Amino acid sequence: MDAGKPAERLPAYGGQAVIEGVMMRGQKYMTVAVRAPDQEIVTKTAPLPRRIYQARIARIPVLRGTLLLWDALVLGFQALSFSADIALTSEEEPKPEPKDGPGTQWFTWLTAILGIGVGIGLFFVLPASLTVPIHAWTESAPLANLVEGLIRIVLLIGYIAVIGRFPDIRRVYMYHGAEHKAINAFEGGGDLQTARVQQFSTRHPRCGTTFLLVIAVLSVAVFTVIGRPESWLLLLGSRVLFVPVIAGLGYEIIRWAAAHTDRPWVVWVMGPGMALQTLSTREPEDSQVEVAVHALRELIRLETAVPA
Repeated sequence: MDAGKPAERLPAYGGQAVIEGVMMRGQKYMTVAVRAPDQEIVTKTAPLPRRIYQARIARIPVLRGTLLLWDALVLGFQALSFSADIALTSEEEPKPEPKDGPGTQWFTWLTAILGIGVGIGLFFVLPASLTVPIHAWTESAPLANLVEGLIRIVLLIGYIAVIGRFPDIRRVYMYHGAEHKAINAFEGGGDLQTARVQQFSTRHPRCGTTFLLVIAVLSVAVFTVIGRPESWLLLLGSRVLFVPVIAGLGYEIIRWAAAHTDRPWVVWVMGPGMALQTLSTREPEDSQVEVAVHALRELIRLETAVPA
């Protein structure tokens, strides 16, 4: 059962798969549910920073995408750290308490910055560098930008496919599928019982995998408009500096498309991104869906308890 257009006035909950668990994010709260080695589901909840999610800038198109996506990365690393602490303990060990002190926050921010740096280097700097000879030989900036974009797309697809062959990542992909099923069930009006949730699709229009493909395609158009500097340093600098702009534009495209999936042409245009999710999701086990539902139910409880 595929997800259709989200029901009117339903909040746009998002999520992320972590190690043996799922993180769910709402408008004011985030929750993480992790399956511990003793099979207990351990949950962490935290309020979202008001200075980001309720600030005026969070309502400005493009700018809000850059800001919210950055914070989502930080939240994602916090959730991953918590899930690793829980999932990697033995059954005999006491479960660690969530760590949110200054030292942990600095480590999370540093990890996020390093992760973003590696991503920009692999998917933006490397493709731009590889096409320098093509630009010099053909003297055609549009052609070099097109080849650069194709390299970026190939690297993205290859990266998702290769890491998915590792058993641990395959389980994360299964939790990714469970996260999508739970949100699809909620938005589709279904009850959040495991058997019912399993009937829904592992694909979702607001998925980060689709977002990454949109960024890869959008970068070709953006870099064609701004031109291609002759200097190698200026070329690489332009790729790095425009990442936030492209991410912000991509966020708006995904946001708009997810709200208009009742239009056939939107479904057709977003088709490649939805198809790419077959590489980043797997059909989950019932126990994994149970974890995703647990995280989503806890998020709904917190969100609906907070005054509007």
